[in-house]
Amino acid sequence: MAFLITMLGATLPTPLYPIYEQELGFGGVMVTCIFAAYAVGVAAALILFGRLSDQVGRRAVLLPGLLLAAISSAVFLIPGDVATLFVARVLSGLSAGIFTGTATATLVDLAPEGRQQRYSLVAAAVNMLGLGLGPVLAGALAQYAPAPLYLPYVVHIVLVLLVGVALFAIAEPITPAGGPVSFRPQRVSVPPEVRGVFVRAAIAGFAGFAVLGLFTAVSPSFVAQVLHISNHLVTGLVVFTLLGFSTLGQLASARLGERPALLVGAAALVVGVLVVGLSVAVASLWLLVVGAAVAGVGQGMSFRAGLGAVSAGSPPERRSEVASSFFLVLYVAISLPVIGEGIATAAFGLVASAVAFSIIVAVLAAIAFVSLLRLR
Repeated sequence: MAFLITMLGATLPTPLYPIYEQELGFGGVMVTCIFAAYAVGVAAALILFGRLSDQVGRRAVLLPGLLLAAISSAVFLIPGDVATLFVARVLSGLSAGIFTGTATATLVDLAPEGRQQRYSLVAAAVNMLGLGLGPVLAGALAQYAPAPLYLPYVVHIVLVLLVGVALFAIAEPITPAGGPVSFRPQRVSVPPEVRGVFVRAAIAGFAGFAVLGLFTAVSPSFVAQVLHISNHLVTGLVVFTLLGFSTLGQLASARLGERPALLVGAAALVVGVLVVGLSVAVASLWLLVVGAAVAGVGQGMSFRAGLGAVSAGSPPERRSEVASSFFLVLYVAISLPVIGEGIATAAFGLVASAVAFSIIVAVLAAIAFVSLLRLR
């Protein structure tokens, strides 16, 4: 539950961006930059604190991660300017980056013998489900409750405090390594024997997370400005469609196996992203939802299977750094293309840039699909 609540906070601002645009007077480029600040925080946490829980224990890292989630929401409560939003998003990214790896490791540590793989899959699903529920909660409160820029964060702080108390009741699952604590940054590299698999998985993962970034950063503006839908809950549900079906895609990937899941995931990404592009071109909400569902399945399958493939192909002593390299590629995919989309929107308009972005991502996913077909 603590994992779910932490990740829920990471996407809480998503349906609120149109309100921030009106209140603070900035445009789509600034929205995408604010969103990218979250990815910077996640990447920094993965590199700096990826191994910390092995040294000091899981709870000793989970509790500060929860605290950062609460502080992030508290910063959002400060009456604002753009700088405040940037600080809050970086803190949210740090919280998510610290919590993701440590919470996953904790669930695997607590798993009964022989069920570690299933608990790892549960952790991945909880991660994506939490990200999906954030926009729904914020959208519902913004639409049907007072103080839309304050109440969602107050609710999140209360939830964080409640799960923080519950976290104290969990027994520490490991014996900390002891000795002096090292904050040495995690090395980021890929050994030669896994580079072929890594590149193919990273291309599919890049395409999937670029779609994820597009939806969480840009879809609120599209729903409001192109579809002329002002209901914030609808915006939250559109984003939830992608992330909810991503959760289903991750669960399905466990049944297919890694290579078939990568192939199906890449193919679903191609179809889903093209449908999303068509929905933008014809201004159709229902096509947008269908495209989000198909692309979500593809994103979930390609992410889960890709991570499994690069982990399985890595030498055990270097598995952690290869996984960190893979996640860094994914968070670059969330941030840089979305910033480019924001700049293109300012230059060419939201519809033209979103259609072009969809075609580019579909091409990337198609490249991943073809390269996987050629892999024996």
